[in-house]
Amino acid sequence: MAEKEKFIRTKPHINIGTIGHVHHGKSTLTAAITHYLKLKGLITKEVTVDDLNAAPEEKARGLTITISHVEYETEKRHYAHIDCPGHADYVKNMVTGAAQIDGAILVVAADDGVMPQTREHLLLARQVGVPALVVFINKCDVVPEKELIDLVESEVRELLKKYEFPGDSIPFIRGSAAKALEAKSLEDPALKPIQELLETVDNYIPEPVREIDKPFLMAIEDVFTIAGRGTVATGRIERGVIHPNEEVEIVGLKPTIKTTVVSIEMFRKTMDEGRAGDNVGILLRGVKREEVLRGQVLAKPGTVSPHSEFEAQVYVLSKEEGGRHTPFFSGYKPQFFFRTADVTGEITLPEGMEMVMPGDTVNLKIKLIAPIAMEEKQRFAIREGGKTVGAGVVTKIIK
Repeated sequence: MAEKEKFIRTKPHINIGTIGHVHHGKSTLTAAITHYLKLKGLITKEVTVDDLNAAPEEKARGLTITISHVEYETEKRHYAHIDCPGHADYVKNMVTGAAQIDGAILVVAADDGVMPQTREHLLLARQVGVPALVVFINKCDVVPEKELIDLVESEVRELLKKYEFPGDSIPFIRGSAAKALEAKSLEDPALKPIQELLETVDNYIPEPVREIDKPFLMAIEDVFTIAGRGTVATGRIERGVIHPNEEVEIVGLKPTIKTTVVSIEMFRKTMDEGRAGDNVGILLRGVKREEVLRGQVLAKPGTVSPHSEFEAQVYVLSKEEGGRHTPFFSGYKPQFFFRTADVTGEITLPEGMEMVMPGDTVNLKIKLIAPIAMEEKQRFAIREGGKTVGAGVVTKIIK
């Protein structure tokens, strides 16, 4: 077997993602960024919109369902770009996707302005703690009146403030991703907004302080088997550092098991160590494919324990934000999304409270049907019937 290429760290590594309403041009913008960087000679291969929508169930409706990771570099940084799903049915993936980004590009179409998923994605970005955003107003070629685009910008700035982002100071770039994709040379003015966007992302989205010194933890996003080698768990390392031959525990959903890391890969290259912020595949020794599940975590032995009962501060989305139209009561059983885990749980309201209305912020007791790796201050989303109905943070672990 040929030796794998080594991943060499020369530039800071940042995870970034596109968020925004369906058909506002998130995938087109992602493709335009790689088109521009290829013309500049910074990368060798560009991606197409078809590449980003490659899974079979997506193409039929022209919707992005899964999360695609695209690798690219600017002069300053190395990026892993996540093209987040746009369609409401699949926001569930956004909960795992947006949780993984250090910064986001919010794409808003000039001809549509703010739409329901613009709001939902911003709320989720706030909840999962996306630290910084820049805004790309797309499709400016189809709206010739500058005043109309100004209106869209002020509408988006107001919305950003509502979700506690610095709406007055966040940079806005205007352009057309579709026109940029058609550009044949760097001289084409259609590429100017893409250049400006990348410079803004390089400078405005802070280099994250990775939690290198904390004990290793990685939420498992996917699991697969490599013939003749064993089981690989993939995900983004949340904190700490991991090396081959170190012991880890697989925690949550099932009894905890201990195993050893055989090797670590990122972008199909082997690594001597994986560290916080890296999207990696970890080959595990002597573990069967069916013993590992999405939603479990890999962690340094003894540092994380599974829990199923806790208290939480929860914000219940209003009807306008795409949440429930009606109140809920004790005994309500929605889905809880913790990192990559998706578990049903039962809610108990505080003493003396009869019901919770959409738009309320409340302290609730929650009992999950399966224990998951959990810590105080951890954020989670609550979903029901394909939509986000609440967002919360663990305040106290009971059991």
